Amino acid sequence: MLLSTISFIVALQWLSDLSEKGGAKFYSYDQIDKAPEEKARGITINATSVGYETDHRHFSHVDCPGHEDYIKNMIIGTSSMDAAILVVAATDGTMPQTREHLLLAKQIGVQNLVVYINKADAADEEMIELVEMEIREVLDKYGFNGDETPIVIGSALCALEDKEPKIGSESIEKLVEALDNVPCPDRDLSSPPVFPIDTVHSIAGRGTVITGCLKQGTLKKGDALEISGFGKSMKTTVTSMEMFHKILDRVEAGDQAGLLIKNLKREDLRRGMVAVKSGTFKPTRGIVATIFMLSKKEVTGRAVPLVSGKDVSILFKTWSVNTRCPADDESEDGAAKMVMPGEQGSMKMVLRVPMMIMKGDRFTIRMGKSTVGTGMVTDVYDVAVADDLFVKKKAKRA
Repeated sequence: MLLSTISFIVALQWLSDLSEKGGAKFYSYDQIDKAPEEKARGITINATSVGYETDHRHFSHVDCPGHEDYIKNMIIGTSSMDAAILVVAATDGTMPQTREHLLLAKQIGVQNLVVYINKADAADEEMIELVEMEIREVLDKYGFNGDETPIVIGSALCALEDKEPKIGSESIEKLVEALDNVPCPDRDLSSPPVFPIDTVHSIAGRGTVITGCLKQGTLKKGDALEISGFGKSMKTTVTSMEMFHKILDRVEAGDQAGLLIKNLKREDLRRGMVAVKSGTFKPTRGIVATIFMLSKKEVTGRAVPLVSGKDVSILFKTWSVNTRCPADDESEDGAAKMVMPGEQGSMKMVLRVPMMIMKGDRFTIRMGKSTVGTGMVTDVYDVAVADDLFVKKKAKRA
């Protein structure tokens, strides 16, 4: 099962407790944030995954960035999650970024949450009760079940320093128990494999490794893959598979894994490309999508509608691209020319470059640094048609 926390400090103590039982390897905080900029600024920029086990399950834990400048990386990490741990400070309550994260998590498809109210050692009982009430109200507002969502109260600092067991180590044990009770999602193992790439590595003497979470289907050693995205399409073969330093014979939907591939170099690939079984899917530029625009009352909503002819940025699972809504005279029958804030409509969109998109894929719409809407793909256009629309738009500008 894949899960995440907004604040990784809780997981560090969890890993420490599990490592004593042989279920995990302990990582200090500076091992989670590895990049020089992350160390210098003391914030998470790139999503990081670690694995551990309880008596009942194996977890892949994703540490997502919470800073507003790295919402794209937050979406990349969240796109693979089955459940999330929402960490809220008892001294602060829910913050604006917390609400945006809930909005994005719901839009991406995260169904299950467990809440950890941290810093219980720094707040009185009345304050903690008020924070818990606020959290449940906010969860209801963003489409989660506030009454049924498990909430654990504790202090990660007390757990790390082995103080006040009731709010320290015992709270971590309650958190683990709550996660063990999260229902396992159904996996689609019969459809052709789809593997969105979130990182690319080069291993000396071995070759190129792509990592990501298999969305559907299964993969085995020797499978032929086609990797597409950003106007490129390349063929390769899986030579080895690994998950948290364990060699695998088979990767199934929901597994966060690394694939060693041949005949491709690191510079040939980039995050956002998608590996599929050869001949099963093809990239496209044109999509029809059901779009919901956030109202001005939402934490990142704006009063500006999405109109035909407007350029916006859309973020899918592991990639983002500038996208244009065709001008009015290019719209098909039934496609809206405008979607007002707080309303829903169907619009046609054209991507700048061909990408691997399938019906049912969800995406986030961004303008500048603000999340202004969400969407779901209901149909795709033939690449040739999208190319024609793109040329037409360029000709008008000329």
